[in-house]
Amino acid sequence: MNDGRKSTSTEIANALREEKMAAETTVSVNPLTGFRFRDLTAVGTRLAATALRQPLVFAKHAVSQNLKLLGIVTKKANYNPERRDWRFRDPSFENSWFYRNLMQGYLALVETVHEWVDDLDLEDVDRDRADILLRVIGESVAPTNTLIGNPAAMRRAIETRGDSLAKGFVNLLDDVVHNHGIPSQVDASKFEVGKSIACSDGAVVFRNDILELIQYTPTTSDVHQRPLLFISAMINKFYALDLTPNRSMIKYCLDQGMQTYVVSWRNPRRQHARWGISEYAAAIIEAVEAIREISGADDINVFTLCSGAMVSLAAFAYLAAVDRHVINSLTVGVCMMDMQPEDGDFGAFASKTMLDAVKRRSRRKQILRGHELALAMLWLRPNDLIWINVVNNYLLGNDPPAFDLLYWNNDWTNLTSSLHCDFVDMFWSGSLIEKDAMSVFDAPLDLGAIRGDKFIFGGLTDHITPWNACYRGCQAFDGNVEFLLSNSGHMQTMLNAPGRKKSSYFVNGDTPDQPQDWLEDSTFQEGSWWDYWMQWLGPRAGQLQPA
Repeated sequence: MNDGRKSTSTEIANALREEKMAAETTVSVNPLTGFRFRDLTAVGTRLAATALRQPLVFAKHAVSQNLKLLGIVTKKANYNPERRDWRFRDPSFENSWFYRNLMQGYLALVETVHEWVDDLDLEDVDRDRADILLRVIGESVAPTNTLIGNPAAMRRAIETRGDSLAKGFVNLLDDVVHNHGIPSQVDASKFEVGKSIACSDGAVVFRNDILELIQYTPTTSDVHQRPLLFISAMINKFYALDLTPNRSMIKYCLDQGMQTYVVSWRNPRRQHARWGISEYAAAIIEAVEAIREISGADDINVFTLCSGAMVSLAAFAYLAAVDRHVINSLTVGVCMMDMQPEDGDFGAFASKTMLDAVKRRSRRKQILRGHELALAMLWLRPNDLIWINVVNNYLLGNDPPAFDLLYWNNDWTNLTSSLHCDFVDMFWSGSLIEKDAMSVFDAPLDLGAIRGDKFIFGGLTDHITPWNACYRGCQAFDGNVEFLLSNSGHMQTMLNAPGRKKSSYFVNGDTPDQPQDWLEDSTFQEGSWWDYWMQWLGPRAGQLQPA
């Protein structure tokens, strides 16, 4: 039994440190940015009204649930949790009559509720929204979220004579005071930017109101002639590209002889609410010109991510429209250039009415606070992103893990209302990839006019920017376009350094219209896609010269 007790606590701690779980907490720009929990309660109200009009359906499933409970008590029925479900790994859920029946009853109830909703006469979009609501509610009422329903927490409280509960209460108060009431995901005291994390050597070489441009010190005696610029997302900070040295993409590029620059975005405040896509695009163009002046290069290579890619593409399409071809090659990562309703959970809410309401709220606020954006995304995966931290921090009285990715992910930044509204419009209308559908500085944009080769990648299990939506962007470009699919999620896709276990990816020399056609004809490769990408970038980086 001692081994079982240790295993349960250790498994929870290990789950909290998993890169997959950390990656899923990442805040990203999608139609649910600015989404509120009350939007789910509105779905619940409509669901209840529909249920009242169909009482016989409810009665049918109430009887079904009672029969399931009878089967559980008489051991004629057996309900097992999913294999990766951390909640029911404690041996007590097998060995204790009370906890076994508690788990089985909960799993049976969740199943019955979903069966009940499936039987209701609902429109497809309402059914999708109801599924999301039921997942949030179902995961929130799990018995393991309570002290008495969690055998590991009860055992810890007895063994420590209540000290674990006292420590948990201190953790709760600390989160209320210092973390906006959100259960802490990371022990921030273990990291310091510039020392233990984001410690590649560099200096700010250019600054405007919206960004700073960092140039990194070469680590090789020779460097490629053509500079490489990283442009990260506006939400969260740039050093996702420069975490601990063993998985810093910036360090990797420096060690490959790349002249490396990165954009660090200013964290906007209310007075910056007017900054929209035109202002951000102008700031990027200034940074590109600064690099050309510093390096003496005629053009540069660019690597851009997520929401940063959306703004970058607008900036580079403008440069192409005015015949300033200064981008030699373009790498675009985990960026939804063409979203469809079926691409993810957010698609169920991506109606014009919903998105108009999101924009109105955004304009009233003027600035979207980082913790509010994060909380909206956390509630889409409450079991793995909220309740596991409640159990670890409050019920077990443990400290949060010290994990570099989680530290970065909780270093929140804000988003201006103008830029947010521009993003929402792009999602709804597809204006970014549609020729001449949007303008910057009165110039109609055409991504097809951007010269140079393009390398686009997505993550197979990315629920934030689903790979299908990333792939469809390939069709907006002309010329040589290559797509790569990593085997992981949103930020896992980025943090795929060589030597990492279980890394793999898919490649395909063609880019057919449909994502599934691409995947069916793709080739599976083991290892890090960083090396594959570097082989692609190297010939486009120019000759070597003294650093």
